[in-house]
Amino acid sequence: MRIAVLSDIHGNLAALEAVVADLKRRGVDAVVNLGDSLSGPLLPLETAQYLMAQDWPQLAGNHERQLLNLSPNAGASDRYAREQLGPAELAWVAGLKHSQAFNEQVWLCHGTPDSDVEVLLQSAERAATAAEVEERLKGHQSELLLCGHSHVARSVRTAAGGLIVNPGSVGQPAYQDDVPYPHVVESGSPDARYAIVERRKEGWSAALLSVPYPHAQMAELARLRQRPEWVQALSSGYLQVPV
Repeated sequence: MRIAVLSDIHGNLAALEAVVADLKRRGVDAVVNLGDSLSGPLLPLETAQYLMAQDWPQLAGNHERQLLNLSPNAGASDRYAREQLGPAELAWVAGLKHSQAFNEQVWLCHGTPDSDVEVLLQSAERAATAAEVEERLKGHQSELLLCGHSHVARSVRTAAGGLIVNPGSVGQPAYQDDVPYPHVVESGSPDARYAIVERRKEGWSAALLSVPYPHAQMAELARLRQRPEWVQALSSGYLQVPV
């Protein structure tokens, strides 16, 4: 069993298409998408239509929830995505769950099994400790747990021997967050990220993959949408110029 794991596409259709081309070349038995697929200044409608045409198990992330229930202080990315989507796309989004079983051995979630906004393997800009991970799992146990949300590619073994894998972000390589305090997450390259997990007789293994794509095209689109922070992130994988 080989599963391609995608997450946090954020409307970046060019990055998604590059990842799909790469995973087809490598050969997988299934593809899963862990959510935050549309929010951003790029191509939310086209990305939704692409994903709707797939037979993959797909989740909602916190941004799917937020764009469905726009608050007065909603961010520009959620507002833009909501404005672009039609009734069919919104109905598809509304039918997605943030957490579900893939099979008896594998669990899918966007953040943690119980939350679409809690981060499982990170604590702001640092890696979460083993104790923090166990606390956030709240007793959940699976042979393999696949999560997204942080945009940071990482794999962790639990004390019980299970494997947790975050594939990183397909479409947004850097961002700034204010929770739990202001911090920046940067992948350090404009590449699209995803993972392939494989069930062998010894157990589950994970390959964290980085795929180049025509990122300058998406950066130019962000510039036209007047989102300079996205321009820099898509161009370099950084929000700040490295010293």
